[in-house]
Amino acid sequence: MLTPTQVRQFVRDGYVCLPNAFSPELAEAARAILWRDTGCSPDDRASWRAPVIRLGWYAQPPFAAAAASPRLHAAFDQLVGPGRWLPPGPLGTFPIRFPSPEDPGDAGWHIDPGFGFETHPDDFLAWRTNLHSRGRALLLLFLFSDVGRHDAPTRLRVGSHRHVARRLAQAGEAGLSLRELAADGFAESAGAPEMQATGRAGTVYLCHPFLVHAAQPHRGTRPRFMAQPPLLPTEPFSLAAPAEQAFPVELAIRAALAETPPPRRRRIVHLR
Repeated sequence: MLTPTQVRQFVRDGYVCLPNAFSPELAEAARAILWRDTGCSPDDRASWRAPVIRLGWYAQPPFAAAAASPRLHAAFDQLVGPGRWLPPGPLGTFPIRFPSPEDPGDAGWHIDPGFGFETHPDDFLAWRTNLHSRGRALLLLFLFSDVGRHDAPTRLRVGSHRHVARRLAQAGEAGLSLRELAADGFAESAGAPEMQATGRAGTVYLCHPFLVHAAQPHRGTRPRFMAQPPLLPTEPFSLAAPAEQAFPVELAIRAALAETPPPRRRRIVHLR
């Protein structure tokens, strides 16, 4: 179970780290399958031909067992609410990142939208998010290998979910596309502290669906294996129910909307 301190951190910062959510043995069995499907060899660096190889969705026994972790499901109940999320199915996608001096080309700041792919299946930037987080209850980061600070850990902007919530509040039920949200590079959260999602294999990060995050180049020595599936909701977030009936994923949005954001500094230009 998450402690009260961890739950408060989730509401405030937009994420919580759950070490030992599944076993290192499951992670090792999963990596063996992923290595096979990359077409690369763990013992031949010459075969590591690209900075990132993306693999699809996986539901074989080690992946299914990791997703069915009782510790993980207890945390889902605490953050989203019992009966308000669907048990994770296949895990994916897997962006397998290899040590490389090349730019991976996918390291921009973003959030993961929850709907709109039905009408724009090939245009990720056209997918949408609204204030009730239609189609997504949490973003999950499953670490299937040890991830240190040089191993391309996902970057998280601490507290950025609050900035995104305030923008979405002005957009109504239709919400905003990722293209609209990212047009200014998520400038509101540019000054937020940055956290790196490091940990041992078996760690899972549970992130608010509005949390701004980004990939980064791999400067370590061993490839990084991670899955980033959504946790799907059974119903939209409720922002009108009594506060005592709200769960942390909703309380985070309510807290953001109740805040008065600091005024932006005006740039003064002196003319000569």
